[in-house]
Amino acid sequence: MQDRTLMRRERRAQRRALRATIRRRANTQRAASKDRRTLAAATPQTAKTHLIGRGLDAATAKQFAGAFSRGVQPTATGETSVKLKGCVRKTVAVKLYGTATFAARLAAYRPKDSTAAAAFGRLVLEVAA
Repeated sequence: MQDRTLMRRERRAQRRALRATIRRRANTQRAASKDRRTLAAATPQTAKTHLIGRGLDAATAKQFAGAFSRGVQPTATGETSVKLKGCVRKTVAVKLYGTATFAARLAAYRPKDSTAAAAFGRLVLEVAA
C-alpha cells in the first residue's frame, strides 16, 4: 500500500514538473513572438526587445542589454513605468534604438563570456542575412 502511494506522489510530481516546463516554454515563445511583431513595426525599441526579437533568450538579453546599449546614441527616448514595492510605480526614461543603430552596434559588440559571445556571433549572421 505504501508503495502505491509513493508511486502516485512521484507521478504527480513528475506531471507537475512537465506542466511547469510547458508553461515556461509557452511564455518564452509568446514573449519572443511579441518582440518579433514589435520589431516588424519598424519603430525604435529598447536593446532588450531587439535582442529577444532577433532570437536571444530573455535571460541573456536582460543580462547584456545594459552593456550592449552603453556608448551608443539612442535613436529616441521614451518613458515606461516600473513596479517598485507593493503597488508603487515609478516612471523612468528608456533609450530606444532603430534597426540601423542596433545592427551597427551588434556588429561591434562582443561580450567577454564565450557562450554569450557565440550567441551574439550567431545574431550578427542572422541580422546580416
